[in-house]
Amino acid sequence: MAVSSNSFSAKKDLKTKNSTFKIFHLPSLNDSKHNLSNLPYSIRILLENLLRHEDGKIVTASDVEALLGWDGKHLPQKEIAFMPARVLLQDFTGVPAVVDLAAMRSEVERRKGDTDRINPLIPSELVIDHSVQVDHFGTEEAFLFNAELEFKRNVERYKLLRWGQSAFKSFNVVPPDTGIVHQVNLEHLARVVETRSQDGEMRAFPDSLVGTDSHTTMVNGLGVFGWGVGGIEAEAVMLGQPYFMLTPEVVGVRLTGEMPEGITATDLVLTITQTLRKKGVVGKIVEYYGEGIGQLSLPDRATISNMSPEYGATMGFFPVDEETLKYLRLTGRADEQVAVVESYCKEQELFWSKDKPEPIYSDEVEVDMSRIEPSIAGPKRPQDRVPLREVKTSFAKSLAAPTAERGFAVKQEDISRDVPVQRDGASFGMRHGSVVIAAITSCTNTSNPSVLVAAGLLAKKAVEKYGLKPKPWVKTSLAPGSQVVIDYLKDAGLLKPLEELKFNLVGFGCTTCIGNSGPLDEDISSAVEKGSLVAAAVLSGNRNFEGRINPHAKASYLASPPLVVAYALAGKVDFDPMTEPIGKGKNGDPVFLKDIWPSQDEINEVLKKSIRPEMYKSRYAHVFDGDERWRGLDIPKGNSYKWDSTSTYIQEPPFFKDLPLDPPAATDIEGARVLALLGDSVTTDHISPAGTIQAASPAGKYLIEHGVQPKDFNSYGSRRGNHEVMMRGTFGNIRLKNLLVPGTEGSWTMHIPSGEKMWIYDAAMKYQSEGVPLLVIAGKEYGSGSSRDWAAKGTLLLGIKAVIAESYERIHRSNLVGLGVLPLQFKEGENASTLGLTGKEAFKISGIGDNLAPHKTLTVTATGDGGRTTKFDVVARLDSHVDVDYYKNGGILQTVLRQMLKG
Repeated sequence: MAVSSNSFSAKKDLKTKNSTFKIFHLPSLNDSKHNLSNLPYSIRILLENLLRHEDGKIVTASDVEALLGWDGKHLPQKEIAFMPARVLLQDFTGVPAVVDLAAMRSEVERRKGDTDRINPLIPSELVIDHSVQVDHFGTEEAFLFNAELEFKRNVERYKLLRWGQSAFKSFNVVPPDTGIVHQVNLEHLARVVETRSQDGEMRAFPDSLVGTDSHTTMVNGLGVFGWGVGGIEAEAVMLGQPYFMLTPEVVGVRLTGEMPEGITATDLVLTITQTLRKKGVVGKIVEYYGEGIGQLSLPDRATISNMSPEYGATMGFFPVDEETLKYLRLTGRADEQVAVVESYCKEQELFWSKDKPEPIYSDEVEVDMSRIEPSIAGPKRPQDRVPLREVKTSFAKSLAAPTAERGFAVKQEDISRDVPVQRDGASFGMRHGSVVIAAITSCTNTSNPSVLVAAGLLAKKAVEKYGLKPKPWVKTSLAPGSQVVIDYLKDAGLLKPLEELKFNLVGFGCTTCIGNSGPLDEDISSAVEKGSLVAAAVLSGNRNFEGRINPHAKASYLASPPLVVAYALAGKVDFDPMTEPIGKGKNGDPVFLKDIWPSQDEINEVLKKSIRPEMYKSRYAHVFDGDERWRGLDIPKGNSYKWDSTSTYIQEPPFFKDLPLDPPAATDIEGARVLALLGDSVTTDHISPAGTIQAASPAGKYLIEHGVQPKDFNSYGSRRGNHEVMMRGTFGNIRLKNLLVPGTEGSWTMHIPSGEKMWIYDAAMKYQSEGVPLLVIAGKEYGSGSSRDWAAKGTLLLGIKAVIAESYERIHRSNLVGLGVLPLQFKEGENASTLGLTGKEAFKISGIGDNLAPHKTLTVTATGDGGRTTKFDVVARLDSHVDVDYYKNGGILQTVLRQMLKG
């Protein structure tokens, strides 16, 4: 990175008790026109980033001046070059990132170049957390069984990552069975203020990052600036490229009041998610302010920040304050580090207190925490909050509602269906609404000791006072994001009652929240299939999109950990937990939720006694070392990766092979056909599922042809290092609804003009053999959900040249551009339906080859049967000149590689 010009004479000394650091002093920018206290805290951090990197080329003095004069209500469409301090990855997205870097090295090696140029230039840390699956549950041995299976299934991937750890500089890997990436980041990796030697001097500056997981925003609760991006964008940042963005709007969310007794941070975040989705904050920074933030613990804030993707924001930012310092001490950070954080943030006007002036925001929303009520969210989207008192009626409505209204379209005569199950000489009945999965999972909630202690206390009362047990059809699991969770639950005597309710430890990883829930018991899955039941999963996660959690759980609800335990005891969602019993006690009397719900005083007493800094220091002392299996891996030697043509996990992707030094000119798209005609809220889970590979699917057939038995398929997420599997799984979600084949779910389409119904992959290959380019047409919120670069990579490899949608989620739009796929947006008020498009037309998109520019209006001509044509305009969602450059180069990494090959 270039040396700062320091045009503003802002470089100063910051002295702490033991050290002196050079800083770029924000208050030095205050003058008669500019007052730093008017800027949101998040903008102040971005301003420091520009000030520190101002070199007259990538960042100019005018860039700094423009951001210093930030007016959230009158923002220019100006690009900013943000330079993150580090990159954070998880293994599902990190493996393809390492594969891409290895493939770039291979191409440089073939051209006799210097492979060391392909190397992370900033600290990059990868946490393996997405691979463990809940195969075993409800026993003391479950964790060991699942960990052994995880390692056996993923040994090829883990060898690649171990190779990367040795072959790349500034690249560290947290081995499997350690924790969830965002919780490890919150509890250990995050610096809050970074100290680093640069340009021959020790500097201090705000910690910042981009991560290859959308929930990277969790660390915003700690005052760290960063968010999730696509894997390819993260790779470019690792290689020293800036992250280009438009000057952001910042929506201030004023928190007032205090949460009532019995309300959890989960209830609060589900309410905030619903509120902000309705408000519309996609692509904007959300910053929390007001006296209410002083009522929230740091883990409560992290819970709220974690779900920024669910409410659509780029970040959900809390500034550093006394609570931040308290949490850093609690989690075992060094005293010197805490002192630097405090001194730096106070000196830089980055430290919040209730007596500080309130910033001026682009827009404001108020959330009164005193009005929060117990809630869950579902059955298909995280923003669909349901008050606990209304769950019974809400579920009944969703059963009968048509699928277009996010219902299940169950016929009236089938609603009360009961399916008998025989087990061990006993029988029980299952019906619509039976809970088949109850999972304490996800960094969203397992990073928050308050709700985990609440779950343990609820279990303790349920077991000891009433003798309650979970229903036999419920698959239960405890998968915390940190090993410290087990330490404090044990210390408080709360792990044993959870285990007695079969909430045994199953792994330290994402598990159920990302679809790694594992198979249900065979008799349960058979009953669900036999009765076509709308069975339910209840999980303490952040995502519940249809088809994500488990193929046998059509309904999925997000809930706090204590409610997860309660629903396991009840075994159903079609009841009112506020007025109806969840079971019968030892004496046969009904037991209600209020009978076992812990008080806040009970929770606080445990938190005070059972959580200590030594727990965190001990668990994180050797976080990068791993166990004997990890250390004993036989890894490839050398600077370049040795590709194995027989591997079904890792293959060299085709993105960089024989890349021409100069890209071909951008041209109009002609004679294109629609591969998929889709509706609203198509998620990256629909486009590139992470879960089960079906044996009959194109990906399953490929694996079988290559000697892999269905029991060893693993998941799509674990196969992301092999493009052959992933392109076959693109649009492979079992709940995908392609309107070209109405009444059908799954990865199906119609080949035009033959009219033949085919697998989407097979149709794409047929079109490619015919030389026909492809399109996808979709509705609103296309690409919502996880920051999944394979949703764009697979799109490209299927031969899709453009997507036309009503709106896009931020990360997926960027990913499409980063792969050279053109995102186009219908004009306001128009869509496929209003334009009368059937998806069977032939399409021409004009204007691409003629001075393509950000937000250029292009013309689409759709020619149907008999020569009837429909013309309409679309907007090219190339949002900046950098986007245009990336698109013309065929992608962001192609742009970077060309620069390196020419340089």
